[in-house]
Formats: sequence, structure tokens, C-alpha cells
Amino acid sequence: MVKTKMAAICGSDLHMVYAGISLPPFPLLPGFPGHEGVGDVVESHHPDFKVGDQVLCAPSLPNCCTFADYQTLGGAFLHHLPDYDGPLEHLLMAQQFGTTLFAMRRQPLDLVGKTVMVMGQGSAGMFFAWQAMRAGAEKVIVSDLNEARLASSSSMGADVAVKADATGENVRQAVMDHTKGLGVDYLVEAVGTANSYLQAVDLMKDGGEMLWFGLPDTAEPIRINFHDFFRKRLRAHSVYGTQHEHGGHSFRLALNLIASKQIDVSALTKDFLNIEKIDEAMKLAQDRSRNALKVSITFD
Repeated sequence: MVKTKMAAICGSDLHMVYAGISLPPFPLLPGFPGHEGVGDVVESHHPDFKVGDQVLCAPSLPNCCTFADYQTLGGAFLHHLPDYDGPLEHLLMAQQFGTTLFAMRRQPLDLVGKTVMVMGQGSAGMFFAWQAMRAGAEKVIVSDLNEARLASSSSMGADVAVKADATGENVRQAVMDHTKGLGVDYLVEAVGTANSYLQAVDLMKDGGEMLWFGLPDTAEPIRINFHDFFRKRLRAHSVYGTQHEHGGHSFRLALNLIASKQIDVSALTKDFLNIEKIDEAMKLAQDRSRNALKVSITFD
């Protein structure tokens, strides 16, 4: 049993709350659909955890209950927090960070000297941009509708930040300007909208590869330009299930990268509301015009 101290709102939470996407059958657990949290172990029957341990909580569906004061989880979904002289909210970001590390480790690529596009600059998109930069990409292009997110993206590895519009034409123009009309070598879709999935193929270089990370904002089939996908000889894959990775290596790597200050996540830890204001927090996270990068919850 873990006493929750902090939790963060994920984009997939918003899809479930506002659109019912991937929603399990009712009744749901108290605290659902939270799955990004940190807290203290207050009772344990697991040999690897004792009372007083501080842990990162990373439950999977349908066991998500991190928006509750207390949650009971199997040991496989808990990860010890490392020693760290910074604020606890930094380590909270390791859950989202870990999912992006897992996604890129599943299909490793040599990105040295390549041009990478990351669609979306929420926390996941920023973590992908950071990984591309760290992997030696020559240029990292990012896009988002939100100017505040774009303003922070350079601190996480972005070289070019493009404000998206409804048509997507300015994003396409920027990509072509920075790739001499060829398109990008590698693209991460971290938005989760039908329009961004449709546009992704158009931004690609022949022989390029795409990672479809964002959970689509609809459960209905979405369009894709398969003719160009086929003619460009593109490759694409999606990824899911970091919580079930044997040994939890991606979450532990994320914790260690933050604790060793190899990545600065402070830009993502500015918007906190108390659990009593969970409705307001969800609305803040959903409304991209309100300039919140990552909305999190406290339980004080």
C-alpha cells in the first residue's frame, strides 16, 4: 500500500476522461485513471519493499488508481526512488520519461547526423526531442499549437520550433525548408490527433521511419496516405506497455537520468493543483491555450 504524495496527468488520462477512449468497463477503481505518481510505502507484503520506502508508481490498465490518497499495487509496478538532492516533483516526471525511453529502445536507430521531427511538445514530445539530441541528431524540429511549449522546447533539445496551425502547411513548409525539400529521416508523432497522423507521411524522407506514440483522440479508424507511405518505402511502429517491461529498466533509467542531473525537467514541474481541484486540473491540462506544460496533483 502506497500513500500518494504527488501525481501527474497524462495525455491518455485526458482521452479517457473526455472521450472515453480505452476506458475499461465500470465500476472503475477510486483514483482512476491516474498512473503517474510518487509516494511512500505504508504497508508491504513484498520482499523488495518496506514501510517508509519512497517509490515511483507506474500501474497499468486496469489497475490505474494514482489519483487516490492510497493505492495498492503489485511490486512490479513500483520502483525505488534514487537519492536526489532536488525536489520530489522532478522524480515524478520519470514515469512519462520512462515510457519515451522504452519506446525508442524498442526500435533502436542510429540518429547521428539525421534530421528528426517531433510532432507535439507536451512532456512526452520534449522527452523525445531530448533523446534525439542526445543520440546525435544533426537537427531536431518540433511543432506544437502552444507557444509556451515551443518556448521551452529548446531547453530539451529542439533546434527548430514551429507553431502548428489548423492546416499544417506551416509545419510542412518549415520541414521542407530545413531538409532541402527531402523531408525528415525520423519522425515521432507525440500529439495523438487524427490530423497529425495523416500529415506525418507527408513530412517524411524516402526510406524514413516513424514512431506512432500519441494515443489517437478517437477510437474510430483514422486516415493515412498509404499511397505515399508505400511509394516512400517508409517504416512505422507503435509501442505500448512500458509498465510490463521486465525489470522496469526504462523507468529506472529515467529516474537515474533525472537524479544524476543529466536532464533538467524543471520546466515541466510548474503547474500543481491539490487533489481537491482535480476537475480544474483536468481542464487546465486539456486546454492547450492556457500554456500549461505538464499538470500535476498534490495530496497535502
